[in-house]
Formats: sequence, C-alpha cells, structure tokens
Amino acid sequence: MEKKKHAQPAKLKIRKGDLVKVIAGDSKGTQGKIVEVIADKGRAIVEGANMVSKHTKPNAANPNGGIVKQEAAIHISNLMLVDPKTGNTTRVGRKKNDAGKLVRVAKKSGEEIK
Repeated sequence: MEKKKHAQPAKLKIRKGDLVKVIAGDSKGTQGKIVEVIADKGRAIVEGANMVSKHTKPNAANPNGGIVKQEAAIHISNLMLVDPKTGNTTRVGRKKNDAGKLVRVAKKSGEEIK
C-alpha cells in the first residue's frame, strides 16, 4: 500500500509571540499571545483562549491528580493579528524593508510587525 503524500502547509502569517484576537468559536473576542504554532496542522495555542478540562492521573508534579484547565489548539483561520499601532485587528501583508528583507506588515496601519 502506498503512503499518501500531503500537500505543503500554507505560509502562516502569524508566529509565536504575536498578539492575536479570536474571531470565531467559543472563545470569540479573547485576546492573547501565541504560545505555540503547530504549522503542519494549521493550528495555534493562544494564552487564555479555548480552555479545556483535562483529567490527569496522579504524578510527581500533581500528586493528587484531578481536573486541570489548559489551552487547546485553535485553527489559524479563527485568529486575527492585533495591529501594534492601533490595537485593532488587521490582515497581514509582506513588504521589503529598507534593508531589502521581507517583513510582515499590518494592512490597516502599514506598521511593521516585529
């Protein structure tokens, strides 16, 4: 049986550390920093958004076990970058800066995204 070949993941416009706003789903309206990006699945984990209850067995870190609240991954299509200049959500573009390097740019304000 032949293995299926997966298509290349799309170029992601958000990165770890970016401030994003959730625009769809149960956590709609929540803002937070991206903790982790899972590029091959097209998902990201956002601080304080999409909280789920995870049942844990007792271990060294948590001797009693129990229910732990933690963030679950959200699809990138449900996230939108927050403009560093205005604080509103914006789309992301790419431009060459003075040094000739390709950088991400906020579409609304034209501000470079660090």
